[in-house]
Amino acid sequence: MIGRFASRLRRNVAGVAMTEFALVFPFLLTVGLMGLEVSNRVLVQMKVTQLANQIADNASRIGDQSMLEDRKIYEADINDLFFGAHLQGGESIDLYEHGRVILSSLEVVPDTADQQYIHWQRCVGKKNHPSSYGVAGDGKSADDFPGMGPAGEEVIAFADEAVMFVEISYDYQPIIGDPFTFNSGTVNAVASYTVRADRDLTEIYQPASGAADPVAVCGAFEGINYATSS
Repeated sequence: MIGRFASRLRRNVAGVAMTEFALVFPFLLTVGLMGLEVSNRVLVQMKVTQLANQIADNASRIGDQSMLEDRKIYEADINDLFFGAHLQGGESIDLYEHGRVILSSLEVVPDTADQQYIHWQRCVGKKNHPSSYGVAGDGKSADDFPGMGPAGEEVIAFADEAVMFVEISYDYQPIIGDPFTFNSGTVNAVASYTVRADRDLTEIYQPASGAADPVAVCGAFEGINYATSS
């Protein structure tokens, strides 16, 4: 009787598929989770790159409309610019909570032919990330500032014009986490646009009357007060 049972057991293959699945399931799960993280990181990189381009493009267009004088830009314009980026995609990845956006105005030092310098910068975001390409004032006192951007690929401004240069650094927020997340987890992007119209490059203005608008200074690491942004 025992012999017949053992013989039937040897011929029974009903559980083979289940056993094979149990053996390969950990591998399939690992590959699937890694694929999910890779896909999500690619999407986040694309979104951060698009936001950098959007901010730089919009920064090149802002300013009051006037037929009599060059366009002036105001602190409120900068704040609205950052708020617009939040609405257009930054909110979905919590950009200002986990990242840093640095907007720079690259110009030519007045009364020089082509000496590059960073006239001003405005920053937003809680990540403590100094600019990788210079801070406000760089290049003004010495003609050794090549422009802004990766080494050998710097962009430059022309006389009486300005280039809006945007740098974003964002700490990637994984879906699953280690050990399925690759590299440092930092997403970076840069973009630049030349100002589209004649702009008053003297300064960023405040309203002539009423309370002054908040200034997105680069010494603070905070987000935007969305409730009061116009």
